[in-house]
Amino acid sequence: MTEDKPVETKISQSNKQEKSGSMSLWDHLEELRKRIIWSLLAIALTGGVALYFGDEVFHFFIKPLGDIELHVTTITASFYSYVIVSALAGFFVSAPFVFYQMWRFVAPGLYVSEKRMLIPAITISTLLFLIGAGFCFKIILPYSITYLISYGEGLFTPIITVDSYLSFAGWMMIAFGAGFNMPVVAFFTAKMGLVTPEALAKGRRIAFVAILIFAAIITPPDVMTQLLLSAPLYLLYEISIVVVRVVVKRENND
Repeated sequence: MTEDKPVETKISQSNKQEKSGSMSLWDHLEELRKRIIWSLLAIALTGGVALYFGDEVFHFFIKPLGDIELHVTTITASFYSYVIVSALAGFFVSAPFVFYQMWRFVAPGLYVSEKRMLIPAITISTLLFLIGAGFCFKIILPYSITYLISYGEGLFTPIITVDSYLSFAGWMMIAFGAGFNMPVVAFFTAKMGLVTPEALAKGRRIAFVAILIFAAIITPPDVMTQLLLSAPLYLLYEISIVVVRVVVKRENND
């Protein structure tokens, strides 16, 4: 019994530490370039399909505006607005493939047991990203636009250009989608031993302030819009602590 235990421990440790092999800095850069190219090709392909249905896609994307009219100030603005909307639609439609490329890039640095979680990680990352973007589209954007335009009512005539709306709405949706992926990031950083539940719990105050600052940067300068982003992000931070605690407990049991 005493002779088998070191052998068994050695085998389990070697399995746990098995990776795809070391890569040089140039190899990492080349891998990153390849993943970016594949992602851009997927976005271009799905964006091209969206451009074919340009009117339908555009009318869907401007729903948060309600009855507010959009304006163009240059001859080419109308054309470029369709291209931008199609690109955004392509990005959201191809999100599963983009996340797949992202996880494939980090895969060489993962253990064999962690690589088996790539498909669930890609699925969950995509769902959380789309949920965050949808939350922004359905709740945050209509409220923010109405609230911000109400300033100076009677004094100013708001002229909302297409490019300003697309830039505002596009970045807001992407930021919300990225923020909703906090538990997935916490899971893998815990698997790699980079974070602990104790450290995250002690950092609640810092995280709360950081979330408020992040929300203030990417949202319009009004308190309600910032709170609408900060509240779900902080809830996701608390969920991340639970996720990390479960991961650490399972690692200790193994």
